[in-house]
Amino acid sequence: MERVVVARVQGSTHHESVVRWARQEATRRGLALRVVHDGQPDDLKDAQLIVTDAHDLDGVLFPACPVVLVPEVPTAQPFARPGAEIVLGVDAREPAQAAVGFAFDTARMRGVRLRAVHAWKFPYCAAELPFGVPEEDRAVWEDHEVQLLSDALRPWREKHSDVHVLEDVRLLPPARALSRCTASAALVVVGRGAQSEPGPTPRALLTEALCPVAVVPT
Repeated sequence: MERVVVARVQGSTHHESVVRWARQEATRRGLALRVVHDGQPDDLKDAQLIVTDAHDLDGVLFPACPVVLVPEVPTAQPFARPGAEIVLGVDAREPAQAAVGFAFDTARMRGVRLRAVHAWKFPYCAAELPFGVPEEDRAVWEDHEVQLLSDALRPWREKHSDVHVLEDVRLLPPARALSRCTASAALVVVGRGAQSEPGPTPRALLTEALCPVAVVPT
C-alpha cells in the first residue's frame, strides 16, 4: 500500500496552512498527499505522517505514526522560513528514541541544524538549602545534565555525522524551554509514550508554539 502524508482539515480554522505545510513535507519526502475532511481510521491507516490543526490535539486519536500539529500564527510571522532549525525536545535520562530519530532524519532531509533541548530542574535537596543554591552547586549539577545529554545523543550523532547538532541544556520546565525556541524554528519534535493521549508537555507547548509541533509515538 502506498505510504502517504495525510492532511486532516476537518474543523480547522486555518486549513490552508495545514494543507500547505503537508504538501511541502510530502514533496520533501517524495510521498503522495491525501487531504481528508473526516479523519476516519481508514483514511489514516497508511499514513507515514499526519498533519492537522494544533487545536485538533484530541481528534486525531494519535495513531502509530508521527502527527504534526500546525498552529495558527499571524500572516506577518510565517513559519516556513528557509533554513530554520529543527528543535528536538529530549529527556536525556530517558530519550524517546523514535522522536530523536525523526528529528535527526528531518534535519538531515532539510539540510538544517538540529537543536536538541534538554530541560532540567534542581534536585529535591536544593529546596532544603537555607540560603539558596550556591553557584558552584548549580555549576556541578548543570555540568552533569550537559554530560547526560551528550551521552544520550552520541550514538545518533555518530550515525548522522552530516547533521549539525547544537546541544542546549536549560533550567526550565520542558514546555517553556521548547516554546522559547519556536519563534526561530521550522519544527519542534517531541515524543509520546505508549498511551493514546498526548502528555502534558505537548499540550502546554501548543498553547504558545509559533511553529508546527511533531508528536512522535514510541
